[in-house]
Amino acid sequence: MDFRQIKEASRALLLLTDEQRNEVLRKIADRAEAEAAKLLAANALDLQKLEPSDPLYDRLLLTKERIAGIAADIRNVATLPSPLDIITKERTLANGLYLRRISVPFGVIGVIFEARPNVCFDVFSLCFKSGNACILKGSRNAQHSNEAIVALIHEVLKTPSDSPLKGEKQSLNAVNSLPLREGWGGSALTLLPPTHEATAELLGAVGYVDLVIPRGGRKLIDFVRDNARVPVIETGAGVVHAYFDKDGDLEKGQRIIKNAKMRRVSVCNALDCLLVHRDRAADIPALLAPMEGNVNGQCSMVNGQCSRVEIVTDEASMGTEWMDYKLSLKVVDSLDEALAHIARYGSGHSECIITENEQTARRFQQMVDAACVYVNAPTSFTDGAQFGLGAEIGISTQKLGPRGPMALEEMTTYKWLINGNGQTRD
Repeated sequence: MDFRQIKEASRALLLLTDEQRNEVLRKIADRAEAEAAKLLAANALDLQKLEPSDPLYDRLLLTKERIAGIAADIRNVATLPSPLDIITKERTLANGLYLRRISVPFGVIGVIFEARPNVCFDVFSLCFKSGNACILKGSRNAQHSNEAIVALIHEVLKTPSDSPLKGEKQSLNAVNSLPLREGWGGSALTLLPPTHEATAELLGAVGYVDLVIPRGGRKLIDFVRDNARVPVIETGAGVVHAYFDKDGDLEKGQRIIKNAKMRRVSVCNALDCLLVHRDRAADIPALLAPMEGNVNGQCSMVNGQCSRVEIVTDEASMGTEWMDYKLSLKVVDSLDEALAHIARYGSGHSECIITENEQTARRFQQMVDAACVYVNAPTSFTDGAQFGLGAEIGISTQKLGPRGPMALEEMTTYKWLINGNGQTRD
């Protein structure tokens, strides 16, 4: 892999105007819908290895409706204000030096992800809009889908544009005059082969890759963090709890728990563990009824969908990110016990409380250490688009750097610009 070429492409991207970036994104959205059949055919090759009852099937699945949703998200990103060249601090010193701190791209961002071919579109749209070149490393089970998506994007990137470069009346292909073998269009987006060797090469690309983001389960994230020689932002893994307080409203609880668990069981913001105050233990059957939950029961499949959630009550299940039609259940004696449980088993992703007691709600939000903490709302809202941020590249669960949904603003760093007039330092 020629990481030097990708790094040079990231510098070429600095020459593009925001309108040029938006034009490219709109064309990609149009092409995705126009060539949906081609994308679905590639996706079918990946899906044929799985049974519809496998939760991975849903993560991997593309449909015409989902492609339309992806296209809408890309168009939405194109409407957002540019995150670049924003002055976040400025001052004039006593000696006359004028200082500005402005937002700039990271440069080259690598993303390692599992299944979910839509990630190719999400990551590229956010990286391109924020001026970053991106490197994608997907899994084998989505290889055909990922290759088809990246090929589609490459076709658009290599198409001339009528929008001028910054300060110049040229086409996008004018950037091809830079010393790149294939022009910037082929290197603004790179898909690595789904091999362990490619992962190792990416994680060791010091000086060429500015940031790597793993998006997947805990095993993937731990591997990337433990083996990377380049900076890493952890995203994705979510052990998500909902606490039904003694002052919780039953009807709200039913709707919130069902939506948090059943909307899509395979996503990182899906509910994994329900904690119920002992005073409300008698309400557990009612809380589970909308999901047809059955304590220690089995999940029966009807037309490829689970008709009930398997409720698991043993201690060994606590701390499990199910990504399946399973839910851990525990009765706790108090808010403090619920907080202690979340502190022990939570992953810092999303947690929620269902209560009508404002003091309890405030204490829960104050004490829970997670990127997103909800009161009387499901964790299914943890999403960049739902937060009004456009598409997201992932949910950061760490504290240093971005935290929560990583959208356009989180795809930038900053630099200081200093203007003087011959000043010297004593």
